[in-house]
Amino acid sequence: MNKLIKFASLAAALTLTATPAFAVNPNQQAKANAKIIKPLVLTWVKDLDLGTIVLSGAGAWSGAVVSVDQSGNFSCTDANVTCSGNNDEAVYHLAGTNQQTVTITASSSITLNNLTDGVSSLSMTVDAPATVAMPNSGTAGVDFGVGGSITVASNTPDGVYQGTFDVTADYQ
Repeated sequence: MNKLIKFASLAAALTLTATPAFAVNPNQQAKANAKIIKPLVLTWVKDLDLGTIVLSGAGAWSGAVVSVDQSGNFSCTDANVTCSGNNDEAVYHLAGTNQQTVTITASSSITLNNLTDGVSSLSMTVDAPATVAMPNSGTAGVDFGVGGSITVASNTPDGVYQGTFDVTADYQ
């Protein structure tokens, strides 16, 4: 009898493990999505130019700001400086996919080195948009500006100051 109970228990255990579980469906099946966008193309169009800045010869002074913003608005209002010549924001062309928002990353400040004396420098604060909205697709793209500002003083050495800044673009 003992053998019969062991055999019955073993048969019952095998029956329970060999019985397949019932399949169930979720309340909703998952969807698969894929969004295809064109690669971004960022192209330089023109350089930033703060023009010619003439320093006043009257005494010692500091803090004269000369700037052009990302929209091309030029400012040279300090009485100790006179500005002339070209003054333009840098311009980049961005092409990609319509109705996408693009994050713009630019150097926040750069050093402009005096090419004339090789030692002097100025710090320039960069003015770039945080984002650009793509109004169309393809090469038509959109242009955006990058501006900058410098601060000069009565003892700023004369010369041609130049530097480069990095600009990158990426879809959000």
